[in-house]
Amino acid sequence: MDGRKVILLVGALIVAAVTAFMARSLIYGASAPNASAAVETPKIDGPEVLVATRALPVGTILDATALKFQPWPKELVENAYYLKASTDLKSLQGTVVRNPITAGQPVTQGALVKPGDRGFLAAALGPGMRAVTFPVSAKTAVAGFVFPGDRVDLVLTQDVAGGGDGPPLKVSETVMRNLRVLATDQRTDNTTDENGKTVVKTFSTVTVEATPKIAEQVAVAQTVGELSLSLRSIADNKTQLEEAIASGDVSVPDGDPKAEQAMLLKIASQPVSGESTYSTGADVSRFQRSSVPGKAESGAQSMADATGGIPVGKAVITGPVVRVARGTSVTEVPVGGKN
Repeated sequence: MDGRKVILLVGALIVAAVTAFMARSLIYGASAPNASAAVETPKIDGPEVLVATRALPVGTILDATALKFQPWPKELVENAYYLKASTDLKSLQGTVVRNPITAGQPVTQGALVKPGDRGFLAAALGPGMRAVTFPVSAKTAVAGFVFPGDRVDLVLTQDVAGGGDGPPLKVSETVMRNLRVLATDQRTDNTTDENGKTVVKTFSTVTVEATPKIAEQVAVAQTVGELSLSLRSIADNKTQLEEAIASGDVSVPDGDPKAEQAMLLKIASQPVSGESTYSTGADVSRFQRSSVPGKAESGAQSMADATGGIPVGKAVITGPVVRVARGTSVTEVPVGGKN
């Protein structure tokens, strides 16, 4: 091949390379359309109405997080809706849901019952539940940090005298669990100050939601000893649900989300009694008793205490004895000494 052809071939390759480079630059350098451009939300032509931020079943005591104002098409606005222009949201805190409200649904005036209205407390109760009131003090009511809508346990503290001469047995026992607080004194809402912070107030009585059987037990517990409130954590209901499922006490519906949600709601709102836990004075101090004082026998027991012997019926054994155990029965048999 002569030199001229070689020069032409090299020149063609250079031109091809430059053309390819320029084409690539044009392709990658061109501004691509912005696929992430924000889609404009159509503006709703209408006033702001009050809607539920979450599902509100019957008996729910409303707080500041349950409601909000949202624009609503004016042709769908009804007279029963709460409009932002004429509604004070704080005045609705503490009201009770009379009819179930789904999340995002406008709240109607007939769906709420305000404190002081006729049937307010009855609307706050779940089906088959009762309201029971009992006295408390500042030291037994978590210093006022219990509000309507909270859930508490009831702790009964009492002295058990027994029949002996020693000090009585001091014991505290958790007798009821997961009771919903309906009111503290005559207060059914959480009062807030000008900064929106909840105002803590002490109270002398508390009203809780209970089953008919638990209501009877609370009435009796008031006569036995002193009742104290133990505030429950929100996470406790989830833990108890897992324990109930593991033990087989409840079964989770298979493939039915609505039935599963209803089951979860029922367990979370169900008060419980029985299977109580307790602590005695000996669990706190080594100088307290761990059991009820025993009852002393008259006659032989008094003589035994005076002589240092062991009572057996009406006689007193002052010598050595052998204890013979037959099941739970123990017999003292003298082996020497004088009777």
